[in-house]
Amino acid sequence: MEKHVVVIYPHPDDEAFGASGTITKFRKEGIPVTYLCGTLGEMGRNMGNPTFANRETLPEIRKKELIEACKVLDVELQMLGYRDKTLEFESRDEVAERLKGILEKIEPSLVITHYPEHAVHPDHNAFGAAAVEAVSRMDKNKRPTVWAQAISMTHIQDLGEPDIVNDITPYLKTKMNTILAHKSQAQGMISKMKQDSEDFEATVKARLGTESFYTWKF
Repeated sequence: MEKHVVVIYPHPDDEAFGASGTITKFRKEGIPVTYLCGTLGEMGRNMGNPTFANRETLPEIRKKELIEACKVLDVELQMLGYRDKTLEFESRDEVAERLKGILEKIEPSLVITHYPEHAVHPDHNAFGAAAVEAVSRMDKNKRPTVWAQAISMTHIQDLGEPDIVNDITPYLKTKMNTILAHKSQAQGMISKMKQDSEDFEATVKARLGTESFYTWKF
């Protein structure tokens, strides 16, 4: 059984789409979970249809959504204040050292993050790489396991099958509520899924019912 789980993703909603079922399972088992969120996703292009936000108001909207999503998941939230779409330009060394300091205070047994170079978005790749680097710098005796999430089209071809495949259908309702808390990002996607599918529930289960990770080898 895990002692404490730390989730490290760059954007509000990464936790919802990527790991909220797994997080819910841990919380149901009484395991504390802390989410280190890198940015507020303030450079996101999704302003709603009809438009509900502009570049000035979006950061505060996404911050409120993030806080609400973390209430749904019952996790502790730490917002790290980096700027959206710039993480690839931050000093990897400085970000890794900052994350290492946080992790050494929390002392998690497991870290969940993106798999560098297989996470599609430059922020995902950069923050995942910094998280892996942070853990690699920790004392080997206190180093947590890392579950790295790959979402590129070629990840199975390049990396093989994931080590961990969690069936999260028992927690799908909580996952959907977490996604829906990020209303600015989820609204369009949910509408499109409803338009494109004859059986919405079956589509949700097929697309969102499993969460997969690779165990990072140091």
